[in-house]
Amino acid sequence: MRSLHWLWRMWFWRQSPLIILVRLSYGLLYLKPLQGLYFLVAFLLYNSYIPYMQRIYLDNAATTPLDTEVKKAMEPYFDDIYGNPNSLHWFGQQARAAVDWARETIADAIGARFREVIFTGSATEANNLALRGAINKARPTFTALYGDKPMKVIVSAIEHDSVLDTARALEEEGVELVILPVDVNGFVDVQALADALDERTVIVSIMYANNEIGSVQPITEIAAQIAQFRSRENALPYYPLLHVDAVQAFQFLDCTVDMLGVDMMTLSGHKIYGPKGVGVLYARTMDSVTHMQDDRMHIISPRMTGGGQEFGMRSGTENVPAIVGFAKAVELAVARRTECADQIARLHSLFWEQLHGACPEVVLNSPHAGDAPYLPNIINIHIPGQKGGELLIALDLQGVAVSSGSACAARSATQSHVLRALGFSDERSRRSLRFSFGRHTTARDIDGCIAALVRILAA
Repeated sequence: MRSLHWLWRMWFWRQSPLIILVRLSYGLLYLKPLQGLYFLVAFLLYNSYIPYMQRIYLDNAATTPLDTEVKKAMEPYFDDIYGNPNSLHWFGQQARAAVDWARETIADAIGARFREVIFTGSATEANNLALRGAINKARPTFTALYGDKPMKVIVSAIEHDSVLDTARALEEEGVELVILPVDVNGFVDVQALADALDERTVIVSIMYANNEIGSVQPITEIAAQIAQFRSRENALPYYPLLHVDAVQAFQFLDCTVDMLGVDMMTLSGHKIYGPKGVGVLYARTMDSVTHMQDDRMHIISPRMTGGGQEFGMRSGTENVPAIVGFAKAVELAVARRTECADQIARLHSLFWEQLHGACPEVVLNSPHAGDAPYLPNIINIHIPGQKGGELLIALDLQGVAVSSGSACAARSATQSHVLRALGFSDERSRRSLRFSFGRHTTARDIDGCIAALVRILAA
């Protein structure tokens, strides 16, 4: 297995003949002689075959390819329009106009105010800003009301690590953390959430759609429960806040914030055929003390201070090309949402029919048609007796790219916390694969993937 590990790393690190020679020499020194010889033969065979291999990309939940229209929209801002958007001169104002257009485009797409769209460097940063920013904003008020009693954060057991780890870090700082369980299909019990709410709850964070199994949470029902709790006598305005990670959901589901009833929402560029390195946090602005509409006050405090960009919520010079690309990707995603969802749903059904026909022993980890709402692009499977990591590498050697779970945790040897939360064993959680389809996936790709899997299992 170690030789396979080095083989895999060598392919992705190919940069020049010199680099290949250095890596290969290190590999031969690092491995035992027999393994090193095997590696050398395998590497030469693999490297001679790989340029002619048909590549099939079925890991779109990890990232999507940059849309050509998005790339075209970004290009002028790498060289022609290069000013700092915070500068007052003509060069800066050209860049500022582009950032303003992007903000307005995204605000219109989700039904938000202009100032409620905050650009960040990633969805992970946006999730951190939502949770930490909400706690810091609420701290003076909650301390005055409840003294030493801890503030409370509620999340589900299948949140992205950027939410779960942030919530656990807040717990170490004295915040009470409640992690809601999910059922076997990955859905939160809305009544369990209602029972967990109390006057010390600052924020509830529930992802709209899960990145590993595709389950879609009943966000409107959750929002209704929170709104009912807020309506009690002597309740604080705004609290508890509802934050939704909609990174996976946006390209398939309506993310209008008032329809969902959310106070904050996270989006990501590279999950919707936009650029990497840019995210958005929608953060609702507050009414003033006199209950007049006030678009200056946010429900969070900043986590990054400095120049006061993003209305003081996220300091740092804006990444203009990425921001423009993100907005263009949002524009295209909204326009193509229904068509894209229908196309990918057909591929989802085709994949499962062919897979189950070829491998009757395969079982689903993710919800499927008839079970409950789910994203059409994600299917998570377990093949008894097969190791997910070995299948992943074997498929890659056959030209098929899939994953064993969240890309953010791919370098970790631990099992999927999402599958464990569904009640599956450690062994099953480690021995599962996620296939995720995209706008460019074809029926031929499905055929090629199933054929490769059948060859591997028959070997």
